[in-house]
Amino acid sequence: MNILFLDQFGELGGAQRCLLDLFPALADRGWKAHLAAPAGGQLAECAARSGATVDPIRCGPFASGRKTAADLARFVQQTPRLAAEIRRLAGGYHADLIYVNGPRLLPAVALAARRGPPVLFHAHSFLDGTARRLAGRALLQARAGIVASCRFVAGPLLPYSGDRGVRVVYNGVREMRAARRAPPSAAVRIGMIGRISPEKGQADFLRAARILHPLMPECRFVICGAPLFSDPAAQRYGASLEALAADLPVEFTGWQDDAQSVLGTLDLLAVPSAAIDATPRVIMEAFACGVPVVAFASGGIPEMVEHDATGFLVAERNAHTLALAMCDALRDPQQLRRIAAAARDKARRDFSLDRYRRQLMDAIAAAVVPGAVY
Repeated sequence: MNILFLDQFGELGGAQRCLLDLFPALADRGWKAHLAAPAGGQLAECAARSGATVDPIRCGPFASGRKTAADLARFVQQTPRLAAEIRRLAGGYHADLIYVNGPRLLPAVALAARRGPPVLFHAHSFLDGTARRLAGRALLQARAGIVASCRFVAGPLLPYSGDRGVRVVYNGVREMRAARRAPPSAAVRIGMIGRISPEKGQADFLRAARILHPLMPECRFVICGAPLFSDPAAQRYGASLEALAADLPVEFTGWQDDAQSVLGTLDLLAVPSAAIDATPRVIMEAFACGVPVVAFASGGIPEMVEHDATGFLVAERNAHTLALAMCDALRDPQQLRRIAAAARDKARRDFSLDRYRRQLMDAIAAAVVPGAVY
């Protein structure tokens, strides 16, 4: 089977890492992967190392968050040209399936896929408003199968799934060695890992750190990550974090390719995501390492974290409640050990890489069968 994979970004965010996680399973089955994505990031290089052919396409650039009139004009102008490029690639590779890994590409795919191969859309993020309506219209036109990263993401897409429904496949992570706990006399390290972006909540983390530090002066704080996707707004947000961190014991590590090496230094991971965040990959990685997680009960996170069982959920999304939750967690080391062990068990059971690959390969196989139900 030949599969044409399309991504709207060339840099390595969570959705792109999920795509790369799938490629070894394709090779094991003898299926051929062909990736088309914007140039200029690490995705193409990593995909090529996995045996995929790689072609550059142009998508954007677009502002993050609310789109401008210039973004809309650029999108309208690009779509017919992008559709022609996708049609050429699908024909040249004799694609049996077009796998869409980002919603911005869907209108072009709907044009390209007329009387073409079937389409499978992998939804990693919550779509609402205009983005949902544009994506939904394209999904109906393409009669696309839909896979979602969690039920929170799946819900808004159900009206556009026809009679096939939406298949939920949670992401997976490889097995990791357990984090090594620091001796009791050492500083307590609390960290965040991920893309620097307002929706990830680094500003709330730093505000919480300012509340927590006088209560627990032994705490040290770590922010690991960088702005991605050439987003000027994220760059400005990243610069503003330096001011929020003034006079606090905060380490900015920049981007690190190996999350395990950072998690291994932490006693607690904070995930203060905005309401629209779906299933942050770093939570699964923390589970696999046995690092306790304190997270806002945002988006799809309650589908991953069970409060007081595999982690700690904070119902009110503000810095004060986050600080109190981190303080309470750290004051009970026995509970932290119990939760870390339960989280590792959940990672093995529900978020393994083998389970992710198996379920997604089943979704791909179903997508090429006319009338298959999800």
